[in-house]
Amino acid sequence: MTWLVGALMAAGVLVAVLYNRLVRDRNRVAAAWSDIDVQLQRRHDLIPQLVKAVDQYAGYEQATLEAITALRVEAIELHGTGDVGRLGQKEEELNVGLQRLIAVAENYPDLKANENFLKLQEDLVETENYLQFARRFYNGSVRQFNTRVETVPHNLIAGWFSFTTREYFQKTSDEAANVPLVQLGTIE
Repeated sequence: MTWLVGALMAAGVLVAVLYNRLVRDRNRVAAAWSDIDVQLQRRHDLIPQLVKAVDQYAGYEQATLEAITALRVEAIELHGTGDVGRLGQKEEELNVGLQRLIAVAENYPDLKANENFLKLQEDLVETENYLQFARRFYNGSVRQFNTRVETVPHNLIAGWFSFTTREYFQKTSDEAANVPLVQLGTIE
């Protein structure tokens, strides 16, 4: 009888340890997503300023400016949905649009020399770098969490307590993964 009580206590401790690991990993994923969230918000805040700066010099490039603005709105709308996959795809489209916007700016020497534009460009590059680091940390946290949720013995506890795998926040195509986040020409 004593061994049965001991075995039950040991099983209880094991369940608690496994459960706590899953909770810790789930919280790490949530914290990592928060880092991505901050950088996406910063990017979304910079875009209108960048569009306005380019618009002042390249007003006839209206289609590019409108496309960037529309992509930004769509990304913001997806932001609160929890659909990491669709948000990642929309953010990738927004990134390509930003690259086009920077390319448009390359055609305007006065714009390239404008201090406000240069500062916005610098802030955007910094944000993209932080976003890349945050994405790597998030995806690493998701990988660890998903591995625990899917492997024995954690998967037993995960099933009992309704832990489910999380979606990665990554580029959606190999072609896009090979494109730098932001390409800047040389500023002279």
